[in-house]
Amino acid sequence: MKKLTLVITLLALPLAAQTPAPDGIVSPEVHPDRTITFRVKAPKASEVTLSADWMPVGKSAPFTKGADGVWTLTTEPIEATGHLYWFNVDGVAVADPVNPVIKLRQRTSASLVEVPAATPAAWELRDVPHGTLMTEWRKSAVLNRTERFVVYLPPGYLKSSAKYPVLYLVHGSGDVPESWTNAGHANLILDNLIADGKAKPMILVMPAGHAAPFGAGRGGGNNKELFESYLIKELIPAVDSTYRVAPGAANRALAGLSMGGGHTIYTGFKNSAMFSALGIFSPGLPRDLDIAALHPKIPLVWIACGDIDTTVNYERVKTWAEGLEKAGVKESFHTYPGAHTWPVWRRSLTDFAPLLFNGKSK
Repeated sequence: MKKLTLVITLLALPLAAQTPAPDGIVSPEVHPDRTITFRVKAPKASEVTLSADWMPVGKSAPFTKGADGVWTLTTEPIEATGHLYWFNVDGVAVADPVNPVIKLRQRTSASLVEVPAATPAAWELRDVPHGTLMTEWRKSAVLNRTERFVVYLPPGYLKSSAKYPVLYLVHGSGDVPESWTNAGHANLILDNLIADGKAKPMILVMPAGHAAPFGAGRGGGNNKELFESYLIKELIPAVDSTYRVAPGAANRALAGLSMGGGHTIYTGFKNSAMFSALGIFSPGLPRDLDIAALHPKIPLVWIACGDIDTTVNYERVKTWAEGLEKAGVKESFHTYPGAHTWPVWRRSLTDFAPLLFNGKSK
């Protein structure tokens, strides 16, 4: 293994923000019945509202102001998983100022809250062997910049000489390479699945999905073409030569959410000989890719979407998935309750990862 200078990424673990701030405010406060109380001190504000991923897109809920200038809102019971939320104070969107767990994004700030399940879910922190997270920076000739990618090495990697299969896992539009661990808890999901014997130990590589600069048109101009070139010509060879990677397409898979799902379709089907599986979660569908003309032969094509997803349109994705059969592509389509949100994508990865590198294809 080549000598590397590695930057260890500190993971924001799913700890509830229960430590009181100096002014005594606790937010969010997660209750045993899965309701959540949010608080923010804004004595001069005239209106405060809450937006969150469990609400319909564009909807918000009002806070109530107390005599002490603290605004308070308590929700109905919320699904037991991680959720994204933010406040709007007199027209300005802000993260929860006393919650240290921030959702990393290309622009704007938001907060994360974990609602624990009665029985710990796959994405919750458990007392099991944990893998290693690293961030590596490399100069890219394709991207014409120095760019980072996040690597998860499974438990035992650092003490063994074994070679491991690799899942390349791509984030969505507006997100960053850390999003799959920051909001998706992909590392915890793999830790728990591996510990339970449900998934093979594997390396995760989480690249920058914004190959073109974010904001250069929707998705970044020629983003999908640049990403394909970056992944195939640079990143995969770099990972193969740096880490103990099991060789061949049988030991390589590609998956992503939203924009990353679009990357998986575009890059995966165009380079089908390089992958044994594609995981396509709530995808932004490419409009200029004739899959039938490619005659792809990929053993596992696994597609999922939330049943109330209006961002990529659930029915459109479902119809597209069904149409793959006509192109000779064996696929499976999975519906989850939810919208275009991380709870859907956590479940998608939890169900997809156990199928990898073992011949299963459900």
